[in-house]
Formats: sequence, C-alpha cells, structure tokens
Amino acid sequence: MATATLIGALIVVLAGLVQGSGAWPMKFMRKFQFEHWWFVAMLIGLVIAPWVITLLFCPNVVDAYRSIDVSTLLKANAFALAWGIANVLCGLCFVRIGIALTGGILTGLGVSVGVTLPMIVKGSGLFSEAPDIGSAAGKTVLLGVAVMLAGVVVAALAGFGRDRELQKTNQPRTGSFLGGLVMVVIAGALSAGISLAFVYSQGPIVSAMTARGAGEIPANFAVWAIGLLGGALVNVTYPAYLMTKNKSWHVLWESSGELGLAVLIGINFIIGVALMGKGMLLLGPLGASVGFGVQQAMQMVGSQTVGFASGEWRGVLGTPRHQMYVAIALLIVAAMVMAFGNTLAKA
Repeated sequence: MATATLIGALIVVLAGLVQGSGAWPMKFMRKFQFEHWWFVAMLIGLVIAPWVITLLFCPNVVDAYRSIDVSTLLKANAFALAWGIANVLCGLCFVRIGIALTGGILTGLGVSVGVTLPMIVKGSGLFSEAPDIGSAAGKTVLLGVAVMLAGVVVAALAGFGRDRELQKTNQPRTGSFLGGLVMVVIAGALSAGISLAFVYSQGPIVSAMTARGAGEIPANFAVWAIGLLGGALVNVTYPAYLMTKNKSWHVLWESSGELGLAVLIGINFIIGVALMGKGMLLLGPLGASVGFGVQQAMQMVGSQTVGFASGEWRGVLGTPRHQMYVAIALLIVAAMVMAFGNTLAKA
C-alpha cells in the first residue's frame, strides 16, 4: 500500500508538470493564432486520442456505456462543461497575461473547489470512502488549501507588479492585466470540473469496462472519452467559431510545423489528464482531493518554468519577481501539507 501511495504521488506530480508545461509549443508559433492551435490541440486531446484508445482497447464499448446510469454520464458532462468554459478562458489568459500568472491563479482557485468538494459530497468507487472534511486528514488538507490560496494572492500581486514594469519597458502585451485577471478568476472557479468529472463517474464506468474485458488503463481512458464530451463541445466549437468569423480556416494548412506543435499540445494534455486520474486512484480514498491538489501545485511549477524560460519576466526584477518566487514556494509547501494529510487518512 505504501509503495502504491508513493507511486501515486509521483504520478500526480508528473501529471502536473506535464500539464503545466504542455502549452510551451505555442511560444514557437507565428502563423497560428489562439483559435488555430487551440482547435487542433483540443480536438486531439479531448476527442480523437481518448476515443481511439477506448474503441481499440475496450471490448463491447457500446454495451458497457449502455449499462451505466444516465445520471452518472450527465453529471460527468456537467462538470466537464464547466471545465470547458474554464479551459477556453485559460487559453485566452495565456496570451493576455502570460502562462506563468495564469497557471498560478488558476491553480489556487481550482484547488479550493476540487480538493474540498469530494470530502463533502463523496465521489464514486474508491473515492466514496474518503474521510470527512472535519477529520484530522480533512483538516490537514484544508490547511494545505489555505496555504495555496495565500500563494494565489502573492502571485496576483506579482502579476500587477510585472504589468507595471512591462509598461515601463514598452514590451508588447495583449490586453489589460485587470481584464485577464477577471477571466482567470472565473476560469479558476470552474477549472476543477475536469477532476470532478472523473471523481464522480469513474467508479461505474471503469467497472463496466473491466467487466467486459478491458484493461485498467483503457478503462480509465473510457472515463475521459465519454465524460469530457461537455468540455469538448466548448473547446472545439469556440475556436471553430472564431476561425469561421475571421475566415482563417486556411491558416491550419499553411504551416505543417505549427500544425505539428498544436498536435503536440493536445497529446501533452491527454497524457497529463490520464496520469492525473491514475495517480488519484493509487493515492487511495482521499486521492480525489489530495491527488488533484498536488497535481495542481505541480502544474503551476510547470507553467512558471515555461513562463520564466520564455521571457515573460524578462526585464522584471525586484519585488514582483521575488513575490512570484514566494508564491511558487507557498504552493509547493501547500502540496506537501496535503500529501501529509493523505498519510493521516491511512493511519
């Protein structure tokens, strides 16, 4: 059990780093605008990849899905739809206020929802045995959430400071910081939907798939395939609308290199999502909360790495940069506190 827990923790750490740094290819795009690379990436990550794996490796897929209570599928897609809206806003914020700051704020607000809810309203399968929010484990995890929210506040202060410094150096920006901040706050509140879609539907779906001969990994992909349709609806149709409005569909075929980079973003995304689900299960009953919290903290670390490496903070020194370092440290500490809470659940 201890080995499985350690492996689960390492997997959610890896999931966070993959997802946090997964948008790095956009930094090398010149012809593709947001709507082009987002359309390709989300089509690959939300639709094509999970469905190809599910259809190829899960026997009797249609029969398995039919055996699942419709309310389970509707619940998963309602959460996925909320996350889909958050995901589009997140993509817009990447180009408006930068990857680093977007990742930081999104992380803290998403965690406050995604970590606490499964301890109040129990999830499916293994997660139905999660400790109550008032238990020692629950209180420790909540302490981690508080530390994470403190990190969000510091990250926001760093972002305001960075924005002022960039105005002095006349570096290009893509919209007001305040407007981007409002969008990322909304996105943060909705972003936990992707975790909750898995938490509240994986039990019945995985059982239905494995009962018909599917392996554990394909069965988990089957959860994402059907459960993320609500999110796919938003993430694919919105950029399609933008390309239609701007009459820019032809751009997709003008650069095979940038098309390949967009595909890579989609692959990075679904790999990170799949790793998150697997790690949450290995962490045990509290994995729905702790797994998501640790994954989100590491996602911020990944996004900060990309942000700093790509020059988002070039020319910004002094207080704003130091504040962002403090924010990163707080989020890492928060992840450690939540991981400790998971050990209390097993005591």
